[in-house]
Parts: sequence; C-alpha cells; structure tokens
Amino acid sequence: MILTETSVEEIKEKAAKYPRRKSAILPALTVAYRQLGYVDEEIYREVSKVIGVPNVEIAEAATFYTMFPKKPRGKYLIQVCHNISCALLGADSLISYLEEKLGINKGETTEDNLFTLISVECLGSCSTAPMMQINHDFHENLTRDKVDKILAGLKAKA
Repeated sequence: MILTETSVEEIKEKAAKYPRRKSAILPALTVAYRQLGYVDEEIYREVSKVIGVPNVEIAEAATFYTMFPKKPRGKYLIQVCHNISCALLGADSLISYLEEKLGINKGETTEDNLFTLISVECLGSCSTAPMMQINHDFHENLTRDKVDKILAGLKAKA
C-alpha cells in the first residue's frame, strides 16, 4: 500500500461527510496528491478501495483535472500560459527559452528534480501576458531577464 495510514484515515473522514461516496473522489485524490505529489493507476485503485467507488470513476476524475499530475514532478512546477493573450505576447518564445535554459522539453523534469515545465491553456492573467505560474506564485509581464532572475532565485533556495 502506498497511501499512509494517516492519509487513509483522512480520506475516510472526508468521505464520511458526503451522502454519496462519489462526491468524495476529489477530496480523496487531494489527500493522496498532498502525500505523494502525484496520483497514478495504483493510487486510483487504493482510493477506490478506501471510499468504495469504482476505480474507473476515480481515474476519470483524476485524468480530467490538471491539478492531479500523473507522475512525480520537480520541486518547482513551471506552468506557462499559452492561451491567446500570452501566445500573442511571446509565450511560445518563452517556452522555448525555458526548454533551452533548463535543458528539458515541455512535460519533462530536470535531472536534479528541481523543475518541471508544462504549458497550460489559461492562468487567468491575460492583461499581464506573457506569464507563468511556479507552484502557487504568478510571474507576469515576463522577459528573458525576468525569467533568469526567477530561476536563479529558486535555485538559490534549493
């Protein structure tokens, strides 16, 4: 079993609050994600057993939401918006620059497990494009210089 006893108990407590077990899927996945940093097929099966919902329904929910990564990610998740406003103001160039700077492609994690780079549809900050979110922090009106400073600061913290 991958889930800790503490996580299983927390999932059970959350599930008990819902009259329909299916309603506990997202809270249960959130607990698993907080413990592991990702959710995968094995976790879907474990959550299914704990809350009594078919595995396929757990997988459906987990794969629908981007907030549940399917494999381990780096310490810093870099999400670059590539929606229309960001695209028009250089998101593609920014993504290429980050790939070059980090030595990875979109969807990959650096060898030191420090950075994972992905592009996302919209982060809701169109007036400050191009922008990216790193973990929970927004970085807006980006230039290559700003990106260099942000990455240097994160590397210094690591």
